[in-house]
Order: sequence, then C-alpha cells, then structure tokens
Amino acid sequence: MILNTTYTNKDNDEIINDLVGYPYSFFKKLKMKGIGSGRMIIDEVSPKLEKAVLNGSDLNYANIELRPKGILVRITRRLDNFTWIIPYYQLYTYMTNGFSIHGQGEFLHFRNDRFLKDNKSFIKKMLNLKVIFTKDYYI
Repeated sequence: MILNTTYTNKDNDEIINDLVGYPYSFFKKLKMKGIGSGRMIIDEVSPKLEKAVLNGSDLNYANIELRPKGILVRITRRLDNFTWIIPYYQLYTYMTNGFSIHGQGEFLHFRNDRFLKDNKSFIKKMLNLKVIFTKDYYI
C-alpha cells in the first residue's frame, strides 16, 4: 500500500500502525543502534509504482524505516513524500546488480553505488528482523 505522507494525517498513521506496528521506543532504537537507513538512489521501479510515485526522469531517493511487523519505504519526489508499507510476510529482497525490494506485486530497485554500500549493515539488520518475525509464525 502506498500513501502520500507529505502532510501528517491521523488516518495514514492508523493504517501504518495497523499494518506494520507502532514505532520502536527511544530506548529500543538506541539498543538496536538505529532503525532507519540512509538515503539510496532509486534506479528502477515497477510500472504501477512509476505511475503512482515517480513521474519524470529526476533522481529519486528513498530510505527504509524498520517497524516491528514490517518496513516503511519512504520515497521522496521533489517536494512530495510517499510511504510504501510492506509487512514482513510480503517482503522479498534480491541483491542483483544493486538491491531490490519486492512486495505486493511491485518492486523498487536501488542503484549499486556508495549509498548502497553505506547501508549494507542496515540491510543485514532488516533481513535478520524478517527472519525473527517469520520464525514466530512458521514451523
């Protein structure tokens, strides 16, 4: 699900909290050594996401926020902000000539550059949290 989060909206906050859980507390964020990635350059997107979010050929950036039951991919296009909500059970990632996130029939591919290299430890943390979450639900 993609939401326009340029302006704060209580309905959007409710939807996000229902799907991926409430944000981590301050002390939990410190214990986890951060819950957000640095920005990464978007290289390619699925056609549906391109229509909804990325109109034009400008450089677009995204970052990822961890939540207890999923992730939030925050996409910046000019002055607008969009949030793609992906629960862990719908999240798939691939490392092929960059890094791509797949979920809900859509994908987002990040460019293989220094921004991606700076976020390697964050990506490992995200994948470990996904494994821990799915381990509780699958036998």
